[in-house]
Amino acid sequence: MKLKAIIVEDEKISRDIIRNYLVKYCPNVILVGEASNIEEGYNLIEKNHLDLVFLDVEMPFGNAFDLLEKVKDRTFETVFVTAYDQYAIEALNNHASYYLLKPISIDELIKAVNIVTEIKEKEQQLQHQILSPKATSATGKITIPQQDGFEVIDINDIVFCKADDNYTEIHLANSKKLVSKTLKYFEQALSDYTFARIHKSYLVNVNAIIKYKKGKGGSVIVSNGKEILVSASQKSNLLSYFK
Repeated sequence: MKLKAIIVEDEKISRDIIRNYLVKYCPNVILVGEASNIEEGYNLIEKNHLDLVFLDVEMPFGNAFDLLEKVKDRTFETVFVTAYDQYAIEALNNHASYYLLKPISIDELIKAVNIVTEIKEKEQQLQHQILSPKATSATGKITIPQQDGFEVIDINDIVFCKADDNYTEIHLANSKKLVSKTLKYFEQALSDYTFARIHKSYLVNVNAIIKYKKGKGGSVIVSNGKEILVSASQKSNLLSYFK
């Protein structure tokens, strides 16, 4: 698929290199603009419906993270470009799809574009249809500890689990149960079934998802009508469950 993209980079030579590499090696990327600072970059983002932004970390009068903070509803993927690898952790925390170190490797650039292309293709496939997971959940049950023993729940009846400090809310179709176990506990207990960690606070039964909506990470609507935000860092993991 075609990706509408911009380059936000204060060094002209770096913009020229990225542009020339994209033209030669990534023909599915359509550059709709270039910017040399944060304000120009923000204006391009506001005026265009973008799929991808190549974003230099350090620029005059601010940095990449300042720019991303200004964007209210981020629907594009970000590839950070910098000469300083100490930004890697912060880049990941700001949900970059990929991280390119200068001097830019052609192979790494191609890999970054391929990753974003795959994410966008899956988003496009899922946006307007009822979702069909690759695998169906195996028949099974899980026990919920209680003061006088335990309760047995059919795993297929679980819509999602939500973290509540050291407790977890288990949401069924028409009810919920509060359990004195962490979300991490249930993530491990349900690891053999089609449950996806889509956010630090949410573990969702993939078979209960009926719609995906695009956004920075997007959101899903599940069978009980609840809309749950997807962390941008978990978006690829979620989309991998679907054809």
